[in-house]
Amino acid sequence: MNIFEAIREDHDIQRDLCEKVLDTNGKTEDRKKYWDQLKKELVVHADAEERTFYSPLIHNDLMQEHARHGIAEHHEMDELIETIDETEMTSPAWLTCAKQLCEKVEHHLKDEEHSFFQLAGKVFSEEQKTSIAKEYQKEMKENR
Repeated sequence: MNIFEAIREDHDIQRDLCEKVLDTNGKTEDRKKYWDQLKKELVVHADAEERTFYSPLIHNDLMQEHARHGIAEHHEMDELIETIDETEMTSPAWLTCAKQLCEKVEHHLKDEEHSFFQLAGKVFSEEQKTSIAKEYQKEMKENR
């Protein structure tokens, strides 16, 4: 498995959890459960992705701006997560913020999958793509 396949697998998990979170209402067990899962998944993924995938790319002229943009989007998602955590789950504002977060997540995932990955594919050798995937998956497993 290469790094792009490994990250795509986690992107699918994030999409699924966003859908489940947005399909809940009020302060229910499901909302809390899916929110906790989504939050954990996003935080662990962003950290592992920045350490293993973005870090080597930020030093490459072709990829530097793209890597910085991806990291900036991770920070925007962190801020939305914080806002959601500070909002009462029964409040309509909670769902509004969760929708904003999931829209941001979807935008970020599409950016990575449709342009970032193609450019990064030109930077990494096949061996690097595989070794980075192993490092990324190890970080994900340790922190999930």
